[in-house]
Amino acid sequence: MLDKVKNVIIVLSGKGGVGKSTVSTQLALALRHSGHKVGLLDIDLCGPSVPFLLGLEGSNIYQCDEGWVPIYTDASKTLAVMSIGFLLKNRTDPVIWRGPKKTMMIRQFLTDVKWEELDYLIIDTPPGTSDEHITVMECMREVPCNGAIIVTTPQSVALDDVRKEITFCKKTGIKLLGIVENMSGFVCPNCTNCTNIFSSNGGVELAHLVQIPHLGTLPIDPRVGVLAGSTASVLDELPDSPTAQVLRGIVQHLVALT
Repeated sequence: MLDKVKNVIIVLSGKGGVGKSTVSTQLALALRHSGHKVGLLDIDLCGPSVPFLLGLEGSNIYQCDEGWVPIYTDASKTLAVMSIGFLLKNRTDPVIWRGPKKTMMIRQFLTDVKWEELDYLIIDTPPGTSDEHITVMECMREVPCNGAIIVTTPQSVALDDVRKEITFCKKTGIKLLGIVENMSGFVCPNCTNCTNIFSSNGGVELAHLVQIPHLGTLPIDPRVGVLAGSTASVLDELPDSPTAQVLRGIVQHLVALT
């Protein structure tokens, strides 16, 4: 039930472990910080980390006549969250399902969640180009979708997989809003200098190669990691950090597009 949702943004990556869920979570918090009502849908069935990142583990979801009721992070109801993680008893429980059952659950999450009026719905997807992605793309044809943000790290092995994701989006008709290069450099928590411990600018070069916008480069910042397990936005807690500056730019880019 997305009829009350104004804008739908999908967050994708061809590679696991690139920080896609962290980017999705902080993007949702940054949009809320900017005065928008936001929903965050975690359909990474095998690795649902959004409940942990927002400190919502143990929350119980319920069904009403209109569908699943999402978890709200506070009384203002400006951030609503839905995840398969809320259906698991604990974080270590695996989801051992074959393709058809995964497909059914994703369809339920995309069509049977009772979202209230939202300015933005951020959908955190699993890595790769598997059955789950095809289901998402099929469902997105039935609702207005603004497009996808691609998350990558600067290493060549990640970039190769992300290029497959970009090709997948083009073949399935999903608009590419831009690329975010994550984990590019390490920010010292003491002096705040950034050191490129891996390669750098891979996301910039890829964006230029495939001719889509480069939305920003996010470093590894231990201060941001401390925020995991809470609904604190980088824009509130670390307003002068490189991460906050990049997220502000992404929010401005999305608002301008929508």
